[in-house]
Amino acid sequence: MSFEAGQAREFTVEQVGVLARAMRKTGRPVVLVPLGTGLHAGHLALIRAAQRIPRAVVIAAYAGSDRTLLVDAHVDAICTYTQDELWPRGLRTLVQPVDHDLESVESLAMQLTLELTLINVVGPTDVVVGEKDYEQMRALQSAITDLHLPVKLHGVPTVRMPDGLALSLRNTRVEESARDQALALAAALTAGAHAAEHGADAVLSVARTVLEEAGVDVDYLEIRGLDLGDAPAQGDARLFVSAVVGGVRLTDNVGLPLGIGFRNIEG
Repeated sequence: MSFEAGQAREFTVEQVGVLARAMRKTGRPVVLVPLGTGLHAGHLALIRAAQRIPRAVVIAAYAGSDRTLLVDAHVDAICTYTQDELWPRGLRTLVQPVDHDLESVESLAMQLTLELTLINVVGPTDVVVGEKDYEQMRALQSAITDLHLPVKLHGVPTVRMPDGLALSLRNTRVEESARDQALALAAALTAGAHAAEHGADAVLSVARTVLEEAGVDVDYLEIRGLDLGDAPAQGDARLFVSAVVGGVRLTDNVGLPLGIGFRNIEG
């Protein structure tokens, strides 16, 4: 099997494991970037993070048709897939994560099963995903740990537009007339995070005020620990928000030093 780095050569579900095993035998890390059917600059950030791993062979698993971004980014390989190719007899096994009462456990389970399937198909040493879908990332880390998979997971911070809006396929579907409300989600997270030194109640109060002033009716606004359990009184935490804006259900999250505050963190 001929292979030249950086050429975004396409491999099928049946072929890509052969490539990964060959690269691993040479001592090179094989980094999987699992993608869906659409691409944007946030996905490019995942590719760049994967490429920063020394001597990495970067494989993007992609189900879409327009591969221009991946070609221009000089990924080493693209594993093209469809659900029929992954599960020719239909999806008969679903890996269900713990329900943290944030996102639908059914949708989390579907994405988690897809990611685990791609890990088994490719056989990588490392996997790179985004923190934009933080609960999904934590579900994948739990599965990797609990199932003793020999894979290291890397999370990449959310890529945002200059106005703070997170880059995501969902956000691109929001009508222009509702864009200000979509921006309010990011604004609420930022405002809440900057109240972190005053504790959880202050964070939620500030964030809720921003959302209410923008006329956003949230599905949830919660602070959790990094493991999605109860937030610590003092320490690293995560602020989550979800709301239907312009007919599209949006989610976002941000990290914050709860009970400490950004200005009190030593550089």
